[in-house]
This record gives sequence, C-alpha cells and structure tokens, in this order.
Amino acid sequence: MAEIKKILFPYDLSENALKIIPFVLSVSEAYKSMICLLHVVDVLRKLDKFIPYASMDAFEKKAVEAAKDALGKICEEHFQGHPNFEKRIVSGDPITEILRTIDSEDIDLVIMGTHGRKGLEHIIIGSVAENVVKKSPAPVLTINPYKEVKSHDK
Repeated sequence: MAEIKKILFPYDLSENALKIIPFVLSVSEAYKSMICLLHVVDVLRKLDKFIPYASMDAFEKKAVEAAKDALGKICEEHFQGHPNFEKRIVSGDPITEILRTIDSEDIDLVIMGTHGRKGLEHIIIGSVAENVVKKSPAPVLTINPYKEVKSHDK
C-alpha cells in the first residue's frame, strides 16, 4: 500500500472546494496523514473586485487578511479536532505556488476540485487543476464537486 504522509489540499475559498473537505478528511484519516491546507491569494486576477487602495501592496495585505479570516472560519467548522493539520496562505500565481508547495513540503498526494473558474476566465487563464495535474511531481486526485460522493458503509 502506498504511503501517504502529507496531503496538499489547495483551497480557493469557493463553495465547490467546501464540498471536497469531507473527502480530504476521509483520506487523511485512512492513511493517518497530515493535511496541508493551502490558499493562494491571487491578487492580479482579483482586480475586477478591486476597490482603489493607495498601493498594490496595501491591497495585497488586505486580501491576505481577508483570506486569513475566511480560512480561520473554515478551519473551525471543518478541521477542528483533526490531529494532523496545518494551514498556509501565500500570494502569487496559484499554479506556481501549488507546485512550489508540493516540492517544498514533500507532498505525497494532492486532492483538489475540478471546477473553479468558469466561462471566459477559464478559457483565458485555464484550469488550475488541469495545470497542476500536468506538472505535479506528486499524484493528483481531482474531485468533481458536482458529483455526490457515495458512501460504501453498510
């Protein structure tokens, strides 16, 4: 059986990613692995929601603080009591930062959703999951958040 000591869960704060959390926890419990929850603040792609600030640095600082608050709430609701868990927030390009974390943290498995961006944004920027699958040195398990994960409990 494969040894999975560290699982990376790139979390984009979306409703779709929330649906994947029970699966991440289940795999972690089965393998007794640590979960590395990673959120990448992608400032340059969030400019459409930009409220003018004195500088890009100030905007990025605000975005990181908002992400910390949102991630803190998610951790309290879903990861409370999980023995092997760490969270990390970084700024940059999501694909680059996910791949960097895989390397720097010795990640054994990446679990992420298949649906994040939609429409024109997906066409122009591409799929983060698709790029991570193509470039990751670790196995990547992608989950369609629109499909119900069935339990095999009897």
